[in-house]
Amino acid sequence: MSQVQSIILMIVPLLFSIILHEVAHGWVAEKLGDPTARQMGRLTLNPIPHIDPVGSIVVPGILLLAHSPFLFGWARPVPVNFSNLRGGRKGMALVGLAGPATNFCLAVLSAIVYHLTLDRGPGTLSSAFIVPIHAMAHYAVLLNLVLMLFNLLPVPPLDGGRIAVGLLPENMAILLQRAERWGMLIVVLLIVSGVWTGVLGPVIYLFLRILGVRI
Repeated sequence: MSQVQSIILMIVPLLFSIILHEVAHGWVAEKLGDPTARQMGRLTLNPIPHIDPVGSIVVPGILLLAHSPFLFGWARPVPVNFSNLRGGRKGMALVGLAGPATNFCLAVLSAIVYHLTLDRGPGTLSSAFIVPIHAMAHYAVLLNLVLMLFNLLPVPPLDGGRIAVGLLPENMAILLQRAERWGMLIVVLLIVSGVWTGVLGPVIYLFLRILGVRI
């Protein structure tokens, strides 16, 4: 398989996964009383309204050029007016959970496709169609696990931060929410310091073993 083919097989599930991640936030928000995402045309699978120039193009491109062992990116956040949500802070937590939960479901579904298209030797299904589908499913499992676990970091503005703000006692939630302006800096420091690979890496490997998917 050529490098160009490999890139295409990674980019397609990446875009699909981050778009569904964002749409899930907007869909749950709408069910809880906030129609902002639909009003702004963001409850769509059309990738154009969701593309973030940096997160959807630049970062994945750099990772690909650097031959990174994993691909990562993000879409434009779906707008949510948390003051419209029923359930107050718990509603915020549910909206935050929707994205990672969607990535988990996509990882499981991709693992099923991975096993269904696995070449088990002579006489099994293997063709110009099955092989790329198997490779894409493999990438999709990895990408969705990375997206799920990364977004569950309890640091605002990541989804895990929203969930924590929604579930913590009010005084602690206020303190955590105030840290949001430093959130992305904290995330970068966690990645650069090796916490990402040291802590979340083994969790990803554990999920891969449970799903029966090879790295």
